[in-house]
Parts: sequence; C-alpha cells; structure tokens
Amino acid sequence: MADGRRELPPHLSLPPASKRPCFRPAPRGPGPGPGHGSGFANSRYRSPESLLDCAAKAVAEKWAFERVEERFERIPEPVQRRIVYWSFPRNEKEICMYSSFQCRVAGEEGPSAATGAGAAGSGSSTSAGGGGGGGGASAAGTTSSAVAGVVGTGDGLPFRRGIRLLETGCVENVLQVGFHLSGTVTEPAATSEPEVTHKVAISFDRCKITSVTCGCGNRDIFYCAHVVALSLYRIRKPEQVKLRLPISETLFQMNRDQLQKLVQYLITAHHTEVLPTAQKLADEILSSNSEINQVHGAPDPTAGASIDDDNCWHLDEDQVREQVKQFLSQGGYYGSGKQLNSMFAKVREMLRMRDSNGARMLTLITEQFMADPRLSLWRQQGTGMTDKCRQLWDELGALWVCVVLNPHCKSDEKSSWLRQLKKWGDMDVCPLEDGNYGSELPNITNALPQSNLAQDSLARPRRTVFSRAMEACELHWQDSHLQRIISSDLYMSPAYQRDQGDSLLFNPQGLPLWLDHVPTACARVDALRSHGYSREALRLAVAIINTLRLQQQRQMDIYKHQKKELLHRGLTSTSTLEGWVGHPLDPIGCLFATLTETCRMDDDSGMDTGEGEPRPPVYQHVSVWGCGEGGESYLALALEVALMGMGQQRMMPEGLYAQDKVCRNEEQIVAKLQELELDDLLVQTLRKQALQLLEAGPFSGLGEVIHRESVPMHTYAKYLFTALLPHDADLSYKLALRAMRLPVLESSGGSGDVGHPHHGISMVPSRYPRWFTLGHLESQQCELASTMLTAAKGDMLRLRTVLEAVQKNIHSSSLIFKLAQDAFKIATPGDHPPDITLLNVALELGLQVMRMTLSTLNWRRREMVRWLVTCATEVGLRALISILQSWYTLFTPTEATSIVAATVMSHNTILRLSLDYPQREELASCARTLALQCAMKDPQNCALSALTLCEKDHIAFETAYQIVIDAASTGMTYSQLFTIARYMEHRGYPLRSFKLASLAMTHLNLAYNQDTHPAINDVLWACALSHSLGKNELAAIIPLVVKSVHCATVLSDILRRCTMTAPGLAGIPGRRNSGKLMSTDKAPLRQLLDATISAYINTTHSRLTHISPRHYGEFIEFLSKARETFLLAQDGHIQFAQFIDNLKQIYKGKKKLMMLVRERFG
Repeated sequence: MADGRRELPPHLSLPPASKRPCFRPAPRGPGPGPGHGSGFANSRYRSPESLLDCAAKAVAEKWAFERVEERFERIPEPVQRRIVYWSFPRNEKEICMYSSFQCRVAGEEGPSAATGAGAAGSGSSTSAGGGGGGGGASAAGTTSSAVAGVVGTGDGLPFRRGIRLLETGCVENVLQVGFHLSGTVTEPAATSEPEVTHKVAISFDRCKITSVTCGCGNRDIFYCAHVVALSLYRIRKPEQVKLRLPISETLFQMNRDQLQKLVQYLITAHHTEVLPTAQKLADEILSSNSEINQVHGAPDPTAGASIDDDNCWHLDEDQVREQVKQFLSQGGYYGSGKQLNSMFAKVREMLRMRDSNGARMLTLITEQFMADPRLSLWRQQGTGMTDKCRQLWDELGALWVCVVLNPHCKSDEKSSWLRQLKKWGDMDVCPLEDGNYGSELPNITNALPQSNLAQDSLARPRRTVFSRAMEACELHWQDSHLQRIISSDLYMSPAYQRDQGDSLLFNPQGLPLWLDHVPTACARVDALRSHGYSREALRLAVAIINTLRLQQQRQMDIYKHQKKELLHRGLTSTSTLEGWVGHPLDPIGCLFATLTETCRMDDDSGMDTGEGEPRPPVYQHVSVWGCGEGGESYLALALEVALMGMGQQRMMPEGLYAQDKVCRNEEQIVAKLQELELDDLLVQTLRKQALQLLEAGPFSGLGEVIHRESVPMHTYAKYLFTALLPHDADLSYKLALRAMRLPVLESSGGSGDVGHPHHGISMVPSRYPRWFTLGHLESQQCELASTMLTAAKGDMLRLRTVLEAVQKNIHSSSLIFKLAQDAFKIATPGDHPPDITLLNVALELGLQVMRMTLSTLNWRRREMVRWLVTCATEVGLRALISILQSWYTLFTPTEATSIVAATVMSHNTILRLSLDYPQREELASCARTLALQCAMKDPQNCALSALTLCEKDHIAFETAYQIVIDAASTGMTYSQLFTIARYMEHRGYPLRSFKLASLAMTHLNLAYNQDTHPAINDVLWACALSHSLGKNELAAIIPLVVKSVHCATVLSDILRRCTMTAPGLAGIPGRRNSGKLMSTDKAPLRQLLDATISAYINTTHSRLTHISPRHYGEFIEFLSKARETFLLAQDGHIQFAQFIDNLKQIYKGKKKLMMLVRERFG
C-alpha cells in the first residue's frame, strides 16, 4: 500500500465524495500562472477552474514528480509551479488526524455524505488515504470555516494550539521550495516561560506530509502545534506563501560564476555547520574514482519523492512503540486503557481515510502488545489477565479482521499480513480467543462423562485472538452476487422468479439476500464501513437483515409443525451454539452502528478533536436507498436487528471472560437502544419483533421452550418491558413474565420453595454448568421483577401474577428481600398514602424470605426480621396477628420473642396503628401466647422475654414462671437463671428471685483461683438478697455457696458483707427483723467461716507449689487477708499462728519467702 490506494474490485465504488461546484475562487498561487492575470485575484468575482489546475491537481495527487519528469522531456515552468502548488495537503481534517486522537467532522456519516459514493473519486476531498483530494484554494475556505467551529474543549491538543498560534499571527517567514515548506513559529511568552521561536520544516509529496522537523524537539506520535500552525497557514493562506520550484531547477538556470558565488555565500553564512561537509564533497567530486561521480545527477530534498518511495503520511514509529509500551507498563492505571483505546480509534480513523498508516500503526501496536512482559508472567502463573486488558486484546483482534478484509488490498499484502498473524498466533504467550491461560481450560465441568462438550473442548484447536483475522484472510470480494449487492441500491430479482420461494439469493419480495455465517457477514460490513465504503456497507447490512428476517420466518414455520411435540417433551436442544451477543466480532453492534450512523443528526460543530463530554446522539429516519417514499427506514432496521440479535436463544459460553462479555455486550446494546427516541414507526417495529420472539419457539430466548443452559433474557426483557409498557401493557407483561425464568437453577434443584418443574428444561441431571456470572444474572432477574412490580402498582391482578413469577423463579433469599424492600419503598411514598396492594406483595415476599432463611445461616437475618415487622405494621393489625400466630414457620423462638413480639407490643407500634382497647388486648393476647410457646420450646433463650411480655397478665406470668422453674434443673445455665432472678427481684418478687438464685447456685462451680470470674457479682448479689430476706433464707443459701464457691477471697467478701448488717431488711410483710448482727461463731455464718478458712489454707498451699520470687510480695498480702478472716473466729489467732508454723516447716526450703513470712507474721 505505497500510496494507500489500490484498484477496487469490480462494482466497488470509491468512498463518499463531495460534489465539486462548477465555479471556485480563482487559485491565487504565487507566480504568473495561466488565468491569473485577470486582475480579479482579490475581487469577489469567481471564475471557472482552469484546465491546467484541474490536471495539475490530479497529477499532484497521484504521480510522484520523478514520474512526471521521466514521462515528459520538458516540463514548462508554469506547469511545474501548479503541480508543486497542488502537492501540499488540501484538507485540514488530515492535519487534525495526525495532531489529535480523534477527528470527526459533523455530519460526515450522514446521507448527504454518502450520496457521492458512486462517484469515481475525482476531486474527492475525503480520500485522504490516497493523499486527499479536494479543492485546493477553495478548501481553504470550506475547511477553515469548519475548523472555526471546533468545540473549545480540546485546547490542550496540538491541533487546537496550532490553530491558536495561526490565528494570533505567530507564523512567519513561510517559504515553499518545491516539495519543502519552511517557516518560523513563535510561542508567546507565558507566566514562567519566555517567548521562543521555533524553526519548522515540512516535506510533502502527493498531498501527504512525509516528514516534519521542528526546533521544539517534540517527541510524540502526533505533530506538534508548530507543525500544525505552519501546515494550516499553507492551506488557509496559500497566496501569502512564497513559492519556488525545486532548488535543482533554480541551480540549473545558473552559470558557473553564479553557482560558485552561491556556494561560497552559503558556506560563509553557515561556515561552522557546513564547511566540513562542503570540503568533503569537494574532495569527492574532484576525485574521478569517487562513488559520487559514478551517480548521474545529485539529490534534491525539495524535488519530491522518487517513484519507488512509499507515499504515506509521516508517522513516528519509534514514538508509537514507546507510547504503547508505556501505556501497557502502567497496567490499566492512570487512564492508560483509555489512551490505548484512543490509539485504536485512530487506527480506525486512518483506515476510513484510506491511509496506509492505519495498518502500519496497528502492526506497531500489536508488536508492543506481544512484547508485553506480563503475558509470560500470566502464562507461567496460570492466571488470567485483567478484564480491561482482555478488552484491549479483543479490540486488537477485531481491528485485524477489518484490516485483512480491506476490499481494495492486493493479494500480496494479504499474504504478508497472514504470515505476520500466524507468527504472532504461534507464540506461546499469545492470548487465547475465549479466555486466559489458566482459568478457562476445558476443565471440571467438561471432564464429566455426561458432557458431550468435553470431547469437543479437548479436540478443539487452539484459537488465539488472531484466529478470526487469519480466517478472514481466506475471504474475498469476487462473488458476483455480493458485488451486485454492494454496488447498487436497485439490485433485485426478476419479477418472474419471485413466486418460486426457494431462491437462496433473493427473498420472495425480490430483495437480495446474503447467506453466510452471520458474524462473518457482519465482519464484511464492518470492513466496508471501516475503509470508507459507508454506502456499500449499508447495502450489505440491509441484505443481511433481509436474510435474518427470512430465516426467522422459516424457523417460526418449522416450530409451528413441531410445537406440540416439543411442549409435550418439555425440553429443547438449541441449534444456535454461537451467540451473536458477546461474539468477538460483535455482529449485532456492527450492524446497529452501520445503520444508525447514516441516521445520526450531528450539530454544526465542525471537527471534534476528541475531548470533552460526548453528547448523546440524535437520530432521524432515513429511508433505505432504492425503496422510495414510504419505504423502510435505516433506523427501524437498526432497532429490528438489535432486537433479533438480543432475542436469539444461545448457549451460555464457557469461561469467566466469555460469560462476562455476553453480559457486558448485552448492556452495551441496550444502552444504545435506549438512546433511540421511540416514535410510531419504531414502536411498530418493537411490537412486531416482540410478538415474533414470543412465538419463535426454540429459536428465541423468549420462546415457550428453552434450553437449560440458554442465556437468560432478563436485561433484554427489562428494556422491552419499559419500552412497550406505554404502548402495549399486555404484551410487555407477557414478555417480562416469560423472561423471568432461570432454568439453569431450577434444573439443578435450586433452593427455596419452588415446587413446580419448568417445562423448558433439558434434563441433564448430573452436570451443573460453571456459570461464573450467575450472581449478576440473578441480580438482573431481580431488577426485572422490581421493574414489573413498580409498574403494576395499584393493579392487584398484575401484582399477583408478578408475585407468583417471583416466587417460582427467584431462588436467592437476599434478592427476594431486596425486591421486597423495593416494593415497600415504592408502596410507601413519603408524601402520599401507602399503596396497600403493593404493600401486601412486599409482605408476601418478606414472608417467603423468612421461610427460606429460617433454617439457614444468613448474616442479614435480624435485619430481615425487623423489616418484616415494620412491613406488617404498615399493612395493619391483621398482618401482625397473622405473623404472631404463625411464628413457628417464620422465626426462631428467640427472634419471635426478642424482636417480633417485643416490637409488636412496643408503644410506638400501638400509636402507629391507632388501636383501641379490644384491638390492643387481641394483639397482646397473641404476643403472650407466642411468648409462652417460645419459652416452652427454648426456655434458655426465651424465658426472660416471655416473662417480660406476660407480666401484665397474672395467669400468663405464672405460667411463664413455672416454665422457668421446670427448665431450671435441666436446660438452663446459672447465668440465665441469675438474669431471670434479678429480673424477678426488680419486678418485686424477691422470694421468687431467691428461689431462682438458689437454683442458679446449684449450677455454679467457682475454683480457688477464679477470683475474676464473671459470676462473682451474681453470687454476691444472691447472698445479699438472701441476707436481706432473713436468717432462714441466708441459712438456706450458705450451704449452696460453700458447695459451689471455692475461691477464698470471694468467700471472705461474702462473710464480711453478712457481718456488717443485720439480716431481714427487705421489709417483706409478715417478716420480723431482729435488728441484731449475726455472729460468726453460730450458724449459719459458722459454716461459711470454716469454709473460708479452709479455702485460704488450700489456696495457700496451691499457690506455694508454683510460686516465683516476683510473686512473694503479692503472697504476703494474701496471707494478711487470710489473717483477717482467721481472726473472725474465737480462736482465730491461735489457728493462724499454727498455720504459719506449718508453712515454715513445710516450705522451709523457700528461705527468702519464709524470711518475709517471719518478718510480717512472727
């Protein structure tokens, strides 16, 4: 592709061309050209373009100047001037393309731009790949006005900065010598930068800039602002540029003296730079055997390129490599993914402009992608690449499909690309088409013997991201039927053949069909569109859609004959193993973009340089070419094909990435569909396609029978439901309700209370597929249900239908709970009365959640229970009574008493419901019954709550108390009993509290060293309670304390407290308080004193067994406390002295310790 153009296949026209007006402003090139002496150069008069200019423009664009020199022995100077003049690029869009990431002229894809597709391309201003055509001086008027309207959001881009430099007069000293343009560009002084002037030089050939040099030292893939400014100066102000013929022509006109003078002056002016070179060249010229004398003539940098030179725009390959490498090394951070996508967009832009640098730049990008060191790392570790990185590789592969399907490339170019693609594909690190190295192998699920896919996966050849591009190399454009489709809007079958009905080339209406693998056919459309053949792409897209329509109709006919059998069997096997949504070639997205592109209404902002927020597209109906008035619209076709593709029943692909891509692509298509403003025609298309999808049987994802592993339709159905609801509510609900199914879960025995088998399930009982995106799919199912519930608000019949669908098809308790919460929020707006119908649905869903999670662990269970009570409260008294009466199917005993009944009986609930006395009593009676039932079932956790709930009803309270007493000896712990005992005391039942405390003491065992045990406070409280009740109660509890507590400090604390006050201070009626302090020498304290002394003795021996010197001081203090207890006995001082003597004798080996004992105690 030396010049970016090749001969086109038969019937394939050039890209859209703007029609050349008959009259243009007279070209005002420097020098006396023919037709320029009229004296009207600066006037408003317009004159026809001269034949010389017409010819010079064509030659300047197509021929290298060397070829012109070889072809003609003598070229007149005026002719040379006009060829040189017209050889500079004429279209500012081309300059913009090489100085910004994105350049799109408003309206360029519209129908008006495509009407010239059949033109031969003469004078085309859009054929930049071939150097750009266009109208020279007139282009200065048209493109400058377009650029003047550029949105001002890209001020930091070189193109915008270049315009600013040009418009502020910073370009000076512009000189064109042959095919070389030079000038100076001054950067104005900034806050911290002085004014700087840069020398700029540009070489060009055949309307392409072939090299640039700027003193600013710019290192980027784009031209710097100074090159842009000089280029635009030449395009906009050609009459102000001094133009000279190539320097060799000037030198040819000089005699010897003039030449010598020129050389000497040149050396004098630049002696430090050129003198060594000049002397070296002089020496070689004077040597007869030198190499320089063996060559005829001498090089001239201003004479243009030679015939053999590649004619392509200047592209700094090193900078492309460096920037791609840098972006990849950032691993998706700092916007590198966005930058790489912008580079891909630049490749597509170049392809559309027929610029050979498109494939060249893609090759450079691919080389850096293949050299990414992370590929080897991912392969060694068997891990997958990041999702963003994977998407970049997909786009890379899709771009190569576009490149190799270039309809005007030569076979040797295609062979060269195929070799390169095979080389990349054979590398071990080359990413696979359907996933990453280790995470998506034909594993686990496919290894099961029941899976027919196992053998397929193992036998499947290795497919890389380049495999489809390599396959596309085998495709060609020579098919005569294909050529006729893309070359004419009026291609139809003869009328006499239309009734036969069995044609493979035309439908019954005579419109052409293109029978091919759908993604491959769409890849052809994408290739045509990508290479600038917009109208041809539209023609082929329409033929593909007509084919899909006919296939859909025939599939429906087949299904009608097999419907009874399929419904009876209750299963189906889908023949569509390869889905169009999520396909690597994105066939549906391609067709949709191709069709809507021509319907897009762009504003008049001229060129968009790619910065700023994108504006939402606005579309208009454009009739299909060849159909006449009242025919089909491209916009309606785009909607129809998107609906057909989304509704296709297809198998869920294997692997995480492939499945995620299906979901992502589906959402992308839906987002594009939502940009369409639905009018009557589009609604008609929507309704028609929806009905067909419902009746299409196994060929539709919304048919009556679907495969167990068919991709769910929830996201798609949500769009259909929302779009159709204002126009056909019955159809929208029918679609959405059918789409609610998720058979992959039902067939595997999903959780929940779904008891109805689904009739659209294939019976494969032993293989559960690995659906990595199942969580996302279930959430989409929930979103669909929520959308229907919201829309059905106030319609009880529809709400009931949706509720049944939810209960049947949604298997996740968390999602049903979310759905219930959503319904509750919608049903209870803050500024309006609640909707009772939707509230009842929310309550039903909440009850289902309670049943589903009753026997399973769920960290949100308490939240769910509280929410259900809130929802039931909003519904009313009957709902609360219902959940209280059926608590055992919904709640655990603990939840029922501590959360449900307690909340129901709260003061806030009573006020909220505005209950009268009988209603309050009815509610309280249900709560008390619940409390007693829960206490019987789980006394350990529910007894206290039951007592609290029943305390206002004597009989119920007595029953609850008896339940506690009965359970105390078996299932309850001391802490539970102590808690209840404290409650009873607080409520004014000290004797019952004492009884429960006594029972608690029987369950307690406090060892000698547990002086920080949490039950100590309870023991002290129990003893204080007994002491306050009287001597008899204290006498009753002390044996229990002595038996249960073996910790000396605790016992001494109890003993001290009992001796400080007289017993019987509780003031119980009928009890007499003696007012006397109790003696430790008499019962019942004597037993406690003996137990305490014994505990101190035992504890002392235990501590001395393993005592260390650092604990000696603590031990002495412990003995001091022991002495205080000993002294409470009448002969306590004697007992303590004997105790100390025994210690000295037994532990005499601990000399230091015993010395401390003697010092303190004698």
